[in-house]
Amino acid sequence: MLFALMTLLAEGDQQAPPGGGLFGSPIMILMIMMAAFFIFILPMRRQQKQQRELMSGIKRNDKVITSSGIIGIVVDVREKKDDDIKEDEIIIRVDENSNTRIRVLKSSVARVFPVQPAGSGNDSAEKKS
Repeated sequence: MLFALMTLLAEGDQQAPPGGGLFGSPIMILMIMMAAFFIFILPMRRQQKQQRELMSGIKRNDKVITSSGIIGIVVDVREKKDDDIKEDEIIIRVDENSNTRIRVLKSSVARVFPVQPAGSGNDSAEKKS
């Protein structure tokens, strides 16, 4: 019994492995950094690319929703015009009855709904029934 107690006490005096354990190794740190890149950075880059494509595809008569929730139809797309405004802007019609229009930055557009051609497949399916 005394021998077993001495063995347990002797095992408790062992030193920790050098390098700080599992998370101290350079390989583990590199693996964590790679995982963070694939989890956070790549999806963010993909989303930025989609946003740039969305901005470049805006044209007249597209229905848009801005990030502040304004819904309207694009009347005009303007390139960098004024010295004080350094971004492209669009003019949207928000009310058809009073023809109310507002200017917003292109970067504030959250969603774009392109205009459907007059002879699209959805209309012809409704006419048949």
